[in-house]
Amino acid sequence: MSSPENKAARNHNGGSAAGTAPEKPDGGKNRPAVRQARPNRKNNSNRNPQFQKPISNHIYSAIDLGTNNCRLLVAQQTEGGFKVIDSFSRIVRLGEGLGQNGTLSEAAIDRTIAALDICVAKIKRRGVTHMRNVATQACREALNCDAFVERVEKEVRIKLDIIDPMEEARFAVMGCKALLDRNTPRAIVFDIGGGSTELIWVKVHKNGMPEILDWTSIPFGVVNLSEKYGTKDAISADHYAEMRQSILDVILPFEAKNNMAAEVGEGRVQLLGTSGTITTLTSMQLGLETYDRNKVDGTKVKAAEIQALCQQLSGLDYDARVALKSIGKDRADLVVAGCAILESIMDLWPIRDIRVADRGIREGMLLEMMETTTPRRKKNNRRRNRPNRNRNSKAAKK
Repeated sequence: MSSPENKAARNHNGGSAAGTAPEKPDGGKNRPAVRQARPNRKNNSNRNPQFQKPISNHIYSAIDLGTNNCRLLVAQQTEGGFKVIDSFSRIVRLGEGLGQNGTLSEAAIDRTIAALDICVAKIKRRGVTHMRNVATQACREALNCDAFVERVEKEVRIKLDIIDPMEEARFAVMGCKALLDRNTPRAIVFDIGGGSTELIWVKVHKNGMPEILDWTSIPFGVVNLSEKYGTKDAISADHYAEMRQSILDVILPFEAKNNMAAEVGEGRVQLLGTSGTITTLTSMQLGLETYDRNKVDGTKVKAAEIQALCQQLSGLDYDARVALKSIGKDRADLVVAGCAILESIMDLWPIRDIRVADRGIREGMLLEMMETTTPRRKKNNRRRNRPNRNRNSKAAKK
């Protein structure tokens, strides 16, 4: 993968390097040992779109402004997908304090404007021809969202599109579709964000194309949940269980509506997760010294091992989490909330493996722009223009 994307990958955990698994709060006496997961995919450069030649001169960019992160991808289309030529990711915490005040704070807006300025500089430098810039939960909730969007347009010179949860879910599935197992007919895709968590019930067709059967957006993400429960201090087991139950209560109606657990019990459902929570935990589980997107993206991890890691992290205070280095200061106060959401999902749908995606909304936007702006290439064009030998030979005989 190109160096810009690798730089963004290293910034995934707030710019810190991933390290070893966390110390067990009880010294490891009563905790199950956590085995390191292993990537299950081979890196075949001949099939990897990142190593293929672009098929057009168009340059595409996608900005995903969430409650916690501001992310950019710049790419060119290839035969197998797209090649990333630049990227950027920064934790801006746009939704900080939103739950208490109902508005985006001036400090959060300033941080976000600064990050968007960097995105625009990269967009201009790369000569982008097609762009899409979206904002999600924080902007959907904030009372001063319109004023924020106007300021972005005035100072940064880009337009932000505030998308609804359904559009957010659709982009997430589209961005992750290459990782879905076409031999498993159903999928639960989850995206744990800063201000909300999207759960998507998907039918996977034999050709690998996903069809969204239903979706829901629950009002819990790593930022607002952390602010509500306070996760800088070590959380007691009872407090953590209460947090998980509050999440489970809002997910249960979605399960009751679709009866997904029945198909899970029949082994017909795969679980795919995209977010900083699952990718951070996977990096820790892999024992990576530095975060490596190529090793995390597409990897399968055992749900039981991730759950054990969540249990360990939930018993640590902020300083102990920071000391792990694999989490970083920017995520150390958020990871416990992410673990609570993830454990609630795993409790409700006990699927043995989780497919991990370091991709999502940005990739979905890029793919959609490429599909709608690039003419379809004619297949077998040479064969169509080649004379039919059998037809010509028959005509000669006549």
